[in-house]
Amino acid sequence: MKANDQERDKFDKALDTIINLFNELEDDEPIVEFDPDVIQKIEIAKKIYGANVINERINNVVKEILTLLPLDAEIDEEDEDDS
Repeated sequence: MKANDQERDKFDKALDTIINLFNELEDDEPIVEFDPDVIQKIEIAKKIYGANVINERINNVVKEILTLLPLDAEIDEEDEDDS
């Protein structure tokens, strides 16, 4: 690929921007950490019943469990850090 100095400079700046964005990426931490055997069963269920059906059912179960917890209580900032 041939480039003049101006094109090379633009490419260099663009590459620096991409590298900086990559370096600033944060790890994506899952909301719920499933055990490996549960993950395997979810993957099998998605293949059999489809991802939409399984995602909907898991969401419904989690919603039901959360209704049993007193979530209206005031959350302390220290408690959030421990999660």
